[in-house]
Amino acid sequence: MALKIKENNGIFFIEGFINGSTVKQFKSHLDFLILYTKGLTINIEGVKLIDANGMKAFRDLYTTALMSKKHFSIIGYGCKEIFQDFETNIAA
Repeated sequence: MALKIKENNGIFFIEGFINGSTVKQFKSHLDFLILYTKGLTINIEGVKLIDANGMKAFRDLYTTALMSKKHFSIIGYGCKEIFQDFETNIAA
């Protein structure tokens, strides 16, 4: 399934799969947005699957946002699991 990224009122809506075949496009696009906006809010309601590559991309985006001192939020069903993954990997 193709990955779609749409913006509405400053929130970026992600639709599709975030996996090995889409993660490069996903990360590249959102890295650019983090660097050239005040912050980034991502809605993952439309995401059907996030594999290990996708989770690593979210961790990398979170790190980039922290280093750039930018706002970074993930909203929608499944966001709790993503932040639990962040906490687990930071603690390790």
